[in-house]
Amino acid sequence: MSDETRHQRHTDNDEQRRPWSVLGLLVAAQFMVVLDITIVNVALPSIGRALSFARADLQWVVTAYVLCSGGLVLAGGRAADLFGRRRMFLAGLTLFTLASLICALSQSAAMLIGARAAQGAGAAILTPSALSILTTVYSGRQRATAMGLWSAVASAGIAAGAVLGGVLTSLLSWHWVFLVNVPVGLAVGALTPRIVPSIAHQRTHRTLDPLGGLSLIGGLVALVYALSRAADDGWSSAVTLALLAVAAVLLATFATVERTVAEPLIPPQVWRMRPLVSGAGMLLAGTGILAGVFFLMSNEMQDVLGYSALRAGLAFLPFVAATAVGVHLTSHVIARAGSRSLIVAGMTLVVIGALLLARIPHHATYASDLLPGLAVFGLGMGLAFPAITISMMSDVDHASAGASSGVLSTAHEVGAALGTAVLSTIAVTSSSGAIGSSRPALQAAAVAAAGLAALAALAAPSVRPPAGASVPMH
Repeated sequence: MSDETRHQRHTDNDEQRRPWSVLGLLVAAQFMVVLDITIVNVALPSIGRALSFARADLQWVVTAYVLCSGGLVLAGGRAADLFGRRRMFLAGLTLFTLASLICALSQSAAMLIGARAAQGAGAAILTPSALSILTTVYSGRQRATAMGLWSAVASAGIAAGAVLGGVLTSLLSWHWVFLVNVPVGLAVGALTPRIVPSIAHQRTHRTLDPLGGLSLIGGLVALVYALSRAADDGWSSAVTLALLAVAAVLLATFATVERTVAEPLIPPQVWRMRPLVSGAGMLLAGTGILAGVFFLMSNEMQDVLGYSALRAGLAFLPFVAATAVGVHLTSHVIARAGSRSLIVAGMTLVVIGALLLARIPHHATYASDLLPGLAVFGLGMGLAFPAITISMMSDVDHASAGASSGVLSTAHEVGAALGTAVLSTIAVTSSSGAIGSSRPALQAAAVAAAGLAALAALAAPSVRPPAGASVPMH
């Protein structure tokens, strides 16, 4: 037997001794985080009625969560390196679970929005800590399998959230879309000290860069709040202009801090990677379109078309299936077609899907009016998103992989917050709640998608990964 063969068997035996129970706990926790992005959407009309939300403020139930989870994820990853991965995983899990309970018990709109922000902060600590544990515990083929399962959680959580939100809201109440997290969080927290190893963290002089993190999240909150207030106060009002000025100052502060601080949240070399930066912009805009349309259609189905929460949740299943088909197609053709052509084709389908949804008539039927738009929209997203991610990460080296992944996650979550805010503001300011109230916003989404398609055609690199390479779908 050759030395190489003995070494391979020895490596395989080492991998087999690493229990999958660690992955099971990490995936269960991450599933909750992903689930909470979509599970709330279908319950929003019920939440709005129960807590007397103003129509323009309802989007904050979604926005507060994704803003904090995206705006703080870079700091969360840094904290995991500084203070210990298991310790920070438990801290994030505890905050997320406690915030979920407070969400379920909320008696006012302000209480719920504050708890959702705390949920997002917990997710920003939990997710990078869990991913760091996964990549440390597993290696070789086990790590590849674990990463594949981790990536699959995103798609599964989005699909499950749409349906589970409708089931829980219809059969029980909206409170249960948050209460469902509590037993899972308690179980994972109790088992973590027994199953997840305590991984020694490196003693380092690195800092968290609190000024950078706070100025970023503060600027984003001020920007989104300005967009939402514009629906009531107008774009030229003193309040809207003041909020926009505060947002500009805080975001400029973040940029200044990142250039001058010794250890910025995002290393300078990351900003010099043009495919990463341009891809992050496309991902931010694409996620904004996706999250905004999902928000609009959830409300349109229930408030305008009279769907129950359960029926609305089930109505999104073809969208999820079409997205999965798009991802599958991308994995088979991207090596030949290249990422640029798939981004253009995907965004073109998104334009068509959004325009189909914008034409919903007064007495819409699901099969002839809603289904075609949802299916075409989902197929386009399934084609475009993996291609954008591959294009983003094409020039990233191993040393910058962590920071680059943080940029990807931040663009994804912040895009969801901004897209929901912008499209919901357009919907509120352009109508009084009658049928077709989302039409101008859906048309705006189509225009934005057309702009992305044109930008990709002119500026996006055409990356062709090797045949058989894994295709990510955030």
